[in-house]
Amino acid sequence: MHIRLRTNLLAAVLLCFAFVAQAQQKKDITLEDIYQNGTFRAKSVYGVNWMNDGRYYSSQVADEKNKVYDIVKYDVTTGQPVSTIIEGENLVPQGSNQPIQYDGYTFSSDEQKVLFSTETEQIYRRSSKAEFYIYDIASKKLTKLSDGGKQMYATFSPDAKRVAFARENNMFVTDLSNMQETQITTDGKFNSIIHGYADWVYEEEFSFAQGFHWSPDGKKIAFYTFDETNVPEFNMQMWGELYPQDNKFKYPKAGEANSKVTVSVYDVNNGKTVKMDTGKEDDIYIPRIKWTNDANLLSIQKMNRLQNTLEILHANATTGKADVVLKETDKAYIDVTDDLTYLKDGKHFIHSSEVEGFNHLYLYRMNGKLVRQITNGNWEVSQFVGYDEKNDRLYYMSTEVSPLERHLYSISSKGKSKKRLTDKAGTHRVNMSNDFTYYLDYYSAANQVPTVSLHTAKDGKLIKVLEDNATLKNKLAQYDIAKQEFFQMKTADGTQLNGWMIKPNDFDPNKKYPVLMFVYGGPGSQTVTNSWGGTNYLWYQVLADKGMIVVSVDNRGTGARGAEFKKSTYANLGKYEIEDQIEAAKWLGNQSYVDKNRIGIWGHSFGGYMTLLGLTKGDGVFRAGISVAPVTSWRFYDTIYTERFLKTPQENAAGYDDNSPLHFADQLQGDLLLIHGTGDDNVHFQNAVAMQDALISANKQFESFYYPNRNHGVGGGVTSIHRFKMMTNFLERKLINPTEVNQ
Repeated sequence: MHIRLRTNLLAAVLLCFAFVAQAQQKKDITLEDIYQNGTFRAKSVYGVNWMNDGRYYSSQVADEKNKVYDIVKYDVTTGQPVSTIIEGENLVPQGSNQPIQYDGYTFSSDEQKVLFSTETEQIYRRSSKAEFYIYDIASKKLTKLSDGGKQMYATFSPDAKRVAFARENNMFVTDLSNMQETQITTDGKFNSIIHGYADWVYEEEFSFAQGFHWSPDGKKIAFYTFDETNVPEFNMQMWGELYPQDNKFKYPKAGEANSKVTVSVYDVNNGKTVKMDTGKEDDIYIPRIKWTNDANLLSIQKMNRLQNTLEILHANATTGKADVVLKETDKAYIDVTDDLTYLKDGKHFIHSSEVEGFNHLYLYRMNGKLVRQITNGNWEVSQFVGYDEKNDRLYYMSTEVSPLERHLYSISSKGKSKKRLTDKAGTHRVNMSNDFTYYLDYYSAANQVPTVSLHTAKDGKLIKVLEDNATLKNKLAQYDIAKQEFFQMKTADGTQLNGWMIKPNDFDPNKKYPVLMFVYGGPGSQTVTNSWGGTNYLWYQVLADKGMIVVSVDNRGTGARGAEFKKSTYANLGKYEIEDQIEAAKWLGNQSYVDKNRIGIWGHSFGGYMTLLGLTKGDGVFRAGISVAPVTSWRFYDTIYTERFLKTPQENAAGYDDNSPLHFADQLQGDLLLIHGTGDDNVHFQNAVAMQDALISANKQFESFYYPNRNHGVGGGVTSIHRFKMMTNFLERKLINPTEVNQ
């Protein structure tokens, strides 16, 4: 009896130990998990198109049986489908027996017609062209928009009677009653005149590609014209054929000629085009145009070349006469936003500005007279979501809780009754319904997978969690995940910097670990936020498992901490940023658990530039660095971005040269891996070539790798896993288990 009891007890204990051992034995994340197998890919709620009735939205849903996509109507309060608006198998064009395979869709304002895009071709970051089709829901008839070649940015008029689009540098409009196509402009020409869409530098730096907008009544079209005749041409070779192909496009490098930009309005009824009067000076920027609620009054935002003066013009669409209603100046520069909003009362508009040191919302009369400042405090309005005039509630995202977080707030136009609507610590991004009744909250936090939930806008009340990523959360629980921790440090001059740190799971404070610092550091950016870190975060788990600490610190010049902190780097881009990163490295080196002789740095784009500065101006504080797609001289980069922060090279040569790693190649200390894509239309491969030439001339040894025809993201196919394997191997050789002596 006692023997059997002891035997059973022993078996139970052993079984318990087995369960504990099994629970403790977690898997290690691999590069294949991250970049090849999609093991940790987070789910989301995509393609949400709010319908006129704010209670419903539409989304495209795969019809596995018919191998097409249907358009399905959903009730936001339940998250359940209500009806199928369009059966994918019905989308068969005339003369075909197969339905189209569309990649995007847009409803007309009356929700009776739908524009479908097919065979979309990407051009640059935001630009594309496609074949568009129009579907009439009542008749179930599908009609091709045009037979003249692929179109760009096909857009319904607000009255749903017409569709405007651009093609091959010209503007067109189609009357849907008879499908008659009218060419609005005729002088558009490749690498010369562009009508209706942005040139390369506007697309990249002012963040828009479509360059036309319908008036509220659907009777006029305001459109951009870019005369890029005098803009220097960049030639980028594409490899693979017997003879490399030349890819030539207009790219204005700092100090060079920009496109001459004008705005015109076309009247669809009389066929007349009127040019808007933006003044005699033509070396200007027009970063935004939008219609007011007056169908004959166009709003135009105009900036000088240095981007430290912004004017809001109101232009008569019939005569072209324009008046400056608001002028703002800054000692450094002014950021362009999409916050400008005209109220339905026709008497006021809302504008955001950093004029008081932090970005806030202001209410103006149409003549530009200030009514009041609506939001106020030592924090930023990071985005103006919109204004519910019926209930007098403005919705905006802000950093009031912390520069590391984003939360949704509402407030009255009088600046009263402010209410915080998101409660969970972390980063919230919202998609508000057109009638301000509901919003989708895309939420994440450090060490927490993203979720999507539905809320009522008036009080932020949760209605339903639409995606909790429980599968991903449970999957991650099976792996050895190291926590991301936040910290703060002070520089020698007392500036407080925010940072995060990932330590190995088996961290021993009595050991000394190698450190890899991740940096971006560019103006207004942030790498230190309380949010899900995505693929980089998962790669850092691989490095932590190999015994490395990973750290990121936001230097001076980064965002969410006010204009003074952000603009402190003006005219000296790179100087204070790298000083802060070097100080952060030294601070880390003074921690008892860090091996100060094994500190590395890596970054992409601006971060690649910072990496090169760290290795050349860091006096040996960094033992190794990985620089991906770096700017090596701001003289090589574009006008809008570079001159915003440095003025022109003609005005500020020292600002360009004193912090160019090209001029400090002979001071390189530590091991360098330099990576670039030869097809980078943004930060040209020229930057890497120049840096390599400077290092060779200085007789400095380094490693380099180029990716043929890859763009600035250096991705596509198996490129990412190839690159990150190479980067991981480099870090193992140079920092984790170094075997070579520094050059």
